[in-house]
Amino acid sequence: MFTFIGHLFTILIYQPFFNLLVFIYWLLGIGGGTPDMGVAVIILSFLIRIILLPTTIAADKTERQRHEIGQKLKELEKKYANEPIRFKEERKKLMKRSKGAIFSEVLNLGIQIIVALMLWRIFKTGLEGKDIHLIYSWMPEVKLPFNLMFLGKYDLSKPSFTLNLIQSIAIFIFEAILAVSSPYRVSRKDVVRMQLVLPVVSFLIFMFLPSGKKLFIITSLAFSIGFHLIKIARHQWHRYTEKKLDQAQAEAS
Repeated sequence: MFTFIGHLFTILIYQPFFNLLVFIYWLLGIGGGTPDMGVAVIILSFLIRIILLPTTIAADKTERQRHEIGQKLKELEKKYANEPIRFKEERKKLMKRSKGAIFSEVLNLGIQIIVALMLWRIFKTGLEGKDIHLIYSWMPEVKLPFNLMFLGKYDLSKPSFTLNLIQSIAIFIFEAILAVSSPYRVSRKDVVRMQLVLPVVSFLIFMFLPSGKKLFIITSLAFSIGFHLIKIARHQWHRYTEKKLDQAQAEAS
């Protein structure tokens, strides 16, 4: 059973994206230059995030719904603090009414796991050339081995202190943007945990990971930062136009 699922995963998900990465790498070498697998990874990362943009937007909506569900659960806990059986019944009713949000959350988590598994295999065996047999026969011929020196400086198969530091800084910036733009109250404890502890912990955890994985994470974080900055700009513009409209209506009356 697991062998069959693994085969389906390889044929339907891993192989197409691996070939896309190789094709991007080949394109970068057109003109006689030496293609850079690091640049190919960055481009692939952006393409994956664009493909998953609908799920990103859905997850953003689900986050608000999840917050509302959490608030309602707290209210139920207070209301039925002395009635545990009644609390369980009401909680069950709330979960039934929130099936859409829960399904969306599970689906988004499943997609993230699939993408993580795909990337894990790309960086573990794909870049090293062990999956060459999975390149489609109609693909253009690529010179092997792959050039894993990103910008001629960072070996994608080895850890990099610089890229690890950039990754932690990107996490700090992303969490700071989330805290500032959050429509909900952010406690000091959450700020310390997410903006200070998380970047440090991630630095220590990812310290020994290959640079290729860090490059994907940094690119994904850059995409997320841009996405949220656009959201903030749109929100501010909406507030500005509403304020101008209210002023115009006040002057007209």
